[in-house]
Amino acid sequence: LSMRYRIPVLAAAALLPRTSDPDFDVQAFLSADGVFRSPMLIRDMDKAAARLKKAVENKERICIFGDYDADGVTSTAILYKYLKSLGCDVSYYIPDRLTEGYGMNNGAVRTLAEKGVELIVTVDNGISAYEQVELANSLGMEVIVTDHHTVPERMPPAVAVVDPHRKDDDSPFENFCGAGVAFKLVMAMEGENCDIDELFDRFGAELAIGTVADVVSLDDENRTAVKRGLRRINDGRNLGVRLLCDASDIYLGSVDSTDIGFGIGPRINAAGRLGDATRALRLLITEDENEAELLSQELCGENNRRKRMIDDHFAEAVEYLNEHEEVRNQKVLVVGGVNWHPGVIGLVASKLRELYGKPAIVLSIDGDKAKGSARSVEGYPMDKALLYAKDTLLGYGGHPMAAGMSLLTENIEAFREKVNEFADTLDSEFFSELVITAIVMPGAARVEDVDALSILEPFGEGNPSPLFAYAGVTITGVYPIGNDKYIKVYFAQGNIRSNAVCFRYNINNFPYKVGDTVDLAVEISRNEFNGEVSVSSKISDIKLSGVDNTALMRSRRIYEQQSLGKPVTEQVKKELAVTRDDFAELYRNLDNMSGRSCLPEVLYYRMGKVNYTYGAFLTMLRAFEQTGLITVETEFESIRITPDYTVKNVDLMSAPVLKGIV
Repeated sequence: LSMRYRIPVLAAAALLPRTSDPDFDVQAFLSADGVFRSPMLIRDMDKAAARLKKAVENKERICIFGDYDADGVTSTAILYKYLKSLGCDVSYYIPDRLTEGYGMNNGAVRTLAEKGVELIVTVDNGISAYEQVELANSLGMEVIVTDHHTVPERMPPAVAVVDPHRKDDDSPFENFCGAGVAFKLVMAMEGENCDIDELFDRFGAELAIGTVADVVSLDDENRTAVKRGLRRINDGRNLGVRLLCDASDIYLGSVDSTDIGFGIGPRINAAGRLGDATRALRLLITEDENEAELLSQELCGENNRRKRMIDDHFAEAVEYLNEHEEVRNQKVLVVGGVNWHPGVIGLVASKLRELYGKPAIVLSIDGDKAKGSARSVEGYPMDKALLYAKDTLLGYGGHPMAAGMSLLTENIEAFREKVNEFADTLDSEFFSELVITAIVMPGAARVEDVDALSILEPFGEGNPSPLFAYAGVTITGVYPIGNDKYIKVYFAQGNIRSNAVCFRYNINNFPYKVGDTVDLAVEISRNEFNGEVSVSSKISDIKLSGVDNTALMRSRRIYEQQSLGKPVTEQVKKELAVTRDDFAELYRNLDNMSGRSCLPEVLYYRMGKVNYTYGAFLTMLRAFEQTGLITVETEFESIRITPDYTVKNVDLMSAPVLKGIV
């Protein structure tokens, strides 16, 4: 592949898995600009453009009805700035996340009617607003819907419904975000002589931000949109984006999709998550440098507040799960807190999913009602799970990997039971996974190799940043960095010595030790410091070499399900089988395990070659705990074992965890 397309080997390795798809065109993927098709291929786009042109010509009062997230804000900015440039009487309306919720609502529709609005154009919402569009029609307004979400059986009675996910839509690409659909509408307004380069110059920055922030697949037209939009971000044409980058220590000229996903997008999202989303919109549309600077600083402040909230709620969620093993051991985690901010619970769910490797649902409880946000893993379709649990919910919606719901507080336990019951109906197992692009030797990647990976940019959903593995390296040192928040791990492989930073652990909770032989999953990148350029590595995950993670997780899941009182099958008996000799061997090793927190799987593999499974190891530890021989403290993802040698003459085989097994 490297020779055929004249690309570096590391880049070819990253592309190789995708070539198994017969529809994947390597040459098109690598091309400078890529494809961006006619907007008229999308159903109803002609009707939308015609009605909007009529409104422009007749000087009708137009309102763009947006959404409070980054996609909704950028969608609104694109269409608002375009219509303003035509001299239109145009306004915008973005609902308040906390008081109005997502999408059109009756109160907002009546308010717009009172203000004399004649045409509403929705962006990033509206496909499910049948009642609200019907109300708008009855109040003398007309509506154009532009959206990208799943289309319900009954579409709203609008003059045009533009959504590439319509069943009768034959356009070749459907995975646009709201900003992508809005940009297509602008193209349609420009007509056959549309100057696509000029439109990218004007709106490419907003289009790229909306596309990356909404986590749609970065292939086909989306890939083109982000590649070209990044050029506009980096040339500083958008005042608000430029000053937001300055305030965020993101350097123009080198902004990439990662900077959007982790820097620009979250700050725009923070405005709507914690308060008034129009602050972010004003930043994108203002031409006043002082206003842009003030708004940029405000969004950065809101983003810092958002981070603190996430950390606080996440810590509370982990503490709850540590104290409630019966909840932590379920296949799907459901956890909530009183008055947790609804604007950040989805991000907390993402962190729980990452920590436990399971689907996670986080609820914000407010009196007798709760709002929730879910994040899933491959193999557990969250949208179908919510459909299965619909009798416990007031409302729900979403996708296989992410969804939202509302319910009565009294139904939380019933909801938890339902989503876990649905998990039991699935034929396949589901675990979170990291996909390794290639195994490489530490230090083998040169700066020019890393630079060459840029031909695969932009990275994101559907085109993840390449992840490499250093296999079988021995840890030689671990040192704190970043005010002791993070660590740098030093390691060796033969005569080769290298290091990598790790943001997942600090010096106090790092579960490995000098001398351990491990496999590292790493991202490699260019690093410039004091004028010197080098290759740096960032650890995404780490495990002991030789560990079969799939077998380990399967064994743990069997233990977890048995601990919940599920029926003891022959498979469970076989997986968790232990003998008195096994207990004796483990008891003799308790001294080596005590004192320092460590991952339970690391403790298991440090036992050496044993005759029992990982699930059986966890079962024995639980039996020791239930009979008072040890105490176990759970700290984040690790445990700390403290033996109590004063306890004598206990019957381990009578421990509740062993009921039905031995």
